[in-house]
Amino acid sequence: MDIGARIRQLRNKNNLTLEELASRCELTKGFLSQLERNLTSPSISTLEDIVEALGMTMSDFFKEDQEEKLVFTANDYFIDEKEDHTITWIVPNAQKNRMEPILLELEPGCSSQVIYPHEGEEFGYVMSGRIRLMLSGRKKGLAVKNGQTFYIKGDREHYLKNESSSAARVLWICTPPIF
Repeated sequence: MDIGARIRQLRNKNNLTLEELASRCELTKGFLSQLERNLTSPSISTLEDIVEALGMTMSDFFKEDQEEKLVFTANDYFIDEKEDHTITWIVPNAQKNRMEPILLELEPGCSSQVIYPHEGEEFGYVMSGRIRLMLSGRKKGLAVKNGQTFYIKGDREHYLKNESSSAARVLWICTPPIF
């Protein structure tokens, strides 16, 4: 690990000047500059002082940052097949994010799970087939067909229903994650 580069990265991330960090850990600005350029090495005690001044632990300091995965393929998907519908989580571990996209495949005459009132919003795009967006307070629901979208607040109980004779496929995105 490049300790000097890591110190510089964290100092900049915390919007600290060399002088400010040096003052916080009772070191000289020149010494910190040499550390960041790998011209000298700190003792364990000095490194602990620097790391503490940066607001972290030694284990966090040495933890390698894993590059966040941005592109996902079918190999990353998690598929939950039920008798009447299939949910495909197309972004792994999306429940840690602010939104959660899924692919929902509904067999003819079947319905999705009921989504109970929650804070947040939902967006859906019917990729194939047609569905009925069933909302509490609306007996007949709303028809949504291939190529159409829906956008709703999560403040009412709702679900999707496939009343047609062919399967329907919906890209359904929810914030915050609820699936």
